Amino acid sequence: MEAESLTPWRRLTRRAFGALWAVAAASTLISCAGTGKMAGDPLPSWNDGPAKTAIVKFVGDVTREGGPSYVPPAERIAAFDNDGTLWSEQPLYFQFLFMIDQVKAKAAQHPEWQRNPAFKPLMAGDQQALAAVGEKPLLELLVAGNSGMTVDEYDQAIRSWLATAKHPKFNRPFTELVYQPQLELLDYLRANGFKTFIVSGGTIDFMRPWVTKVYGIPPEQVVGSSQIIKYDVQGGKPVLLREPKFDFIDDGPGKPVGIYRNIGRPPVLAFGNSDGDLQMLQYTAGAPGARMALIVHHDDADREFAYDRNSKIGKLDKALDEAQAKGWTVVSMKRDWKTIFPPSK
Repeated sequence: MEAESLTPWRRLTRRAFGALWAVAAASTLISCAGTGKMAGDPLPSWNDGPAKTAIVKFVGDVTREGGPSYVPPAERIAAFDNDGTLWSEQPLYFQFLFMIDQVKAKAAQHPEWQRNPAFKPLMAGDQQALAAVGEKPLLELLVAGNSGMTVDEYDQAIRSWLATAKHPKFNRPFTELVYQPQLELLDYLRANGFKTFIVSGGTIDFMRPWVTKVYGIPPEQVVGSSQIIKYDVQGGKPVLLREPKFDFIDDGPGKPVGIYRNIGRPPVLAFGNSDGDLQMLQYTAGAPGARMALIVHHDDADREFAYDRNSKIGKLDKALDEAQAKGWTVVSMKRDWKTIFPPSK
């Protein structure tokens, strides 16, 4: 593995692997504001308060024809980060848990991996030994374990993993650890003419197999990091192969670039949860016309997790300061959400 091929991947995963090593095991107010299109309370899992009121007022304002903040339907773009914004992200990004399991599952077919100093501690779950080995060998293992197959084979591997893997704390499938209030918000926005997009640091390959069923978002409306894909012919059949290099990292300043390349216009509404979303929120809030920038603040250790400025996963520091300075809407998980996850299936 050439060092330069790991550079963008290293930028994306540095915080995640730092955490890996550390892991040991308002109805009246709403009716006055105008709710847009949707009968009854459009956000029943949201507590009445400033955040819910601001969302409903904004949707009412931008959909009210003739009003000063009216936005035509073609321009109603809503962009949501995924990890920590639409589903949980602790104790480690779910995609990285999948990638680690891929290495473990394929280890017997790749005895050459045993020469990598990260192999034994990774297989044993020895966090201290992994920390001593360093970042590069671990990255090489993960890239190797998640490359070299066709995109269809990788798609099936993701689906199979999600069908059986469960979260270490909640003992529920990862696709059940989506946020019920956000599912309602996605539906509410779509009912009012918004087109909803995911704009995530995770890869499009990992998200596309399941986002339609879980979020109602089609795969073509997923903007994410992307790995180099090569066309080939195997046994007379055309296939697409995953190369062990990345061609785009959709995180931090990459998010506005990804939005421009894939959507073609700034969002009217953007929702994130970490400093990795800061530039997307700035890009949205800084565009002309009515705009809304929102941040989920993970402050509920009892029902989910509590973390912000000092977290190695989903660090919320600079973006929180800017939200407070510029009046962006900060959604408290503890105060603003009646429930966190949907009922278990």
